[in-house]
Amino acid sequence: MSTPPDGNAAYNELARILSARRKDNNVLEIEILPPGLGPLLQDGHSVGITKKYLVQAFVTARRIFFDASSEPFYFSDAGGHEDERRAPQNESLLQKRRDDLLNASEIILLFDCEHLTACSWRKRRLVALRQRAGSADAGYTCREMLTHELDTEMSLLTTYICSPLHRHTKSPTLYNHRLWVLRQMLSDSSGRLIRREDDREIVSNQKVLKKELSVVLRSGELHPKNYYGFTYIRQLLDILSGGDEDQGASARLAASIIPEVLDWCIAHPSDISGWMFTLLLLDRAGDEKTRTDSIDRVLRFALDVGWEGESIWTFVNLATMTTGVGAPAKAQCKTSNALANLPLSEVGAADGWKACLERARAAWVAGQQGG
Repeated sequence: MSTPPDGNAAYNELARILSARRKDNNVLEIEILPPGLGPLLQDGHSVGITKKYLVQAFVTARRIFFDASSEPFYFSDAGGHEDERRAPQNESLLQKRRDDLLNASEIILLFDCEHLTACSWRKRRLVALRQRAGSADAGYTCREMLTHELDTEMSLLTTYICSPLHRHTKSPTLYNHRLWVLRQMLSDSSGRLIRREDDREIVSNQKVLKKELSVVLRSGELHPKNYYGFTYIRQLLDILSGGDEDQGASARLAASIIPEVLDWCIAHPSDISGWMFTLLLLDRAGDEKTRTDSIDRVLRFALDVGWEGESIWTFVNLATMTTGVGAPAKAQCKTSNALANLPLSEVGAADGWKACLERARAAWVAGQQGG
């Protein structure tokens, strides 16, 4: 008779992998394996685990996590720093408990990405570290520790969101937590966003936006029509743009990612979330040439391959109905002008999208002959 599986063994093995990830600040790719391939495989940064083995690890992690709540000196201060008089004198024991809670909370979120208690604990831990780093007697080491922990938290969230885990790729809890962590990275000790009055801020914000965009686009590949992912990048765009304070900065930020987003949308033409985000970027950029060039590029693709999907034509219709700010009339391309006179709302339900496609094709041909 075979030996029954040991839940502690599952926890310990997964905790070892997650601890090593934190140490090197790596991004892992985790996926659920079929029962016959498990229970746990690792090849470099790729990790596979069976659902059953993950459940066993989760049960142990949950017990460890909630047992810690009976120790007020530690659990109430997630960072383990604020009241060291009540903490154990054995530093190695204290460090082990911190590591256990970190591992337990990560395994809990790997099993259940909407576990608010585990996510809130991790947030409180970072808040405690931030308060310590912002105190008057804080040294360089404390601030470096905070920076490292924020970076490590972001790489953990990237691991969750960019892994082929069905719920994690579209988790509102994970995306909200990621936005909160990113705000901490972009803020000073008082919580205000750091802003500089020069072009370096624009360049820095563009780097942040493009890096986060790559995460969202990857999650969009894993989970099509990823509403929460594109909502996150919209919110980040608003934060980096500084609201209504600097419309020029907002336009430059939006314009900087239009080519990449458009490439992704053409590669995933049925993803309406991507197309609506592209439409938002075109509106923010406010440049008519960029708008018409983008519309023409989409039309060339759709008509060349005979694409009949609804998402592209919804984008074309909405994009052609919106005029760029301050652009001369001659900047409108002939194709866009022709399609602007053929709104999709005129296509009856009986006609369907094939009729719209034929109208667009006719408009394209007319535009080419007129040129």
